[in-house]
Parts: sequence; C-alpha cells; structure tokens
Amino acid sequence: MINKIILASKSGVRKNILNKNGIDCDVIPSNVDEDQIKESLLKEKATPKIISKNLAETKANKISTQKEDKLVLGADSVIDLKGELISKPTNREEALKILKKLNGQKHQLISSVCFSKNGSMVWNYTDSSYLTMKKLNLDEIKSYLSRIKDKELYAYGVYQIEAGGRFLFNKIEGDENTIMGLPIKQIKEYLKNYK
Repeated sequence: MINKIILASKSGVRKNILNKNGIDCDVIPSNVDEDQIKESLLKEKATPKIISKNLAETKANKISTQKEDKLVLGADSVIDLKGELISKPTNREEALKILKKLNGQKHQLISSVCFSKNGSMVWNYTDSSYLTMKKLNLDEIKSYLSRIKDKELYAYGVYQIEAGGRFLFNKIEGDENTIMGLPIKQIKEYLKNYK
C-alpha cells in the first residue's frame, strides 16, 4: 500500500480523516475556480453528481501536472435538493437562505473523490448520503448559524455533522465520512491495491 499522497484540498476535515486512517498526506490546495466550472457545467445541463465528479477530477489533475509521478487526491461535495445544485455559502445571508431552503426537506449530499497521476485521472469514486432536516423556526436557524465561525462556514458549508450540525437533522442515511467529504473506505481499498 502506498503510504503518502498529496491532498489537493485545504479542508482540515479531509486531512484529519486521511490521517486518522493512517494515510499521510501533503496538502497543496488546487485553488480552481469552482464557481466558473459549476456555471459552465450547469449551462450544459450537468447533474449535481457530474458536477461533483468533475470538480474532484479538475482539482486532482491540476496539482498532479505539477507533481510528477505523485498520487494526488481531489475531492468535492455538493448538495442536490430535488435536482437543484446548492453550493457553499459565500456570506451569512446566503447561509441563512440555504438553511431556509433545506428546512424540513430531504436532500442528497454527493461526495466525489479522484486520484490523478501526471495530469490524468487514474481512479474516481462518487458516494451519496441522504439527510432529512428538521422543520426549524427562523430563530433556531439563526441561533445555529450564530455558533458557526466564518472560517468553518465558508470552508465546509452550512452544516458540519462532525461539529454542532448533527442536531439539524431528523434522519441521516449514509456514510458519515462521505458526509464530511471523503468516502475513506473506498480510498483505502484503492490505495491497498495500488501498484
């Protein structure tokens, strides 16, 4: 099994999941323009799943062109609410709007991962989880948002099940690591068999 990879993401949660599972990684954020890619793919009527997969691959490919013969992991997560793509908020007003939209609804959280080497994808995997948000009143939503620091809100989105966000949901179906942005079982399986 390979024991060191490059993570093309600045997500502290993703790095922690890798480290907890014995996978050492160097972090080199890809800094791709996610909004531009999403906009272009939405114009082509791409599904949220295709958008998630595409973003993970773009991130991994970008860094792997700079790091010859290194295995680079790209990852991306998106929310699919009845076919509508919901992205990370860029400000608190957007975060409130997103939570109001998800309020009382079941939605799909899609996490895609991709390994690239020398600028080309060598493996990818996409997993989905389903979350049903409680019906909360506006004060409860605002109170929840007031407890999240800006840095966390913009890095990880409107809910963090690894922190205080678990209480937002009546039902969580799926792998918690997928919800946190990294389907680790499949990554470990791939690395174990990596030649």
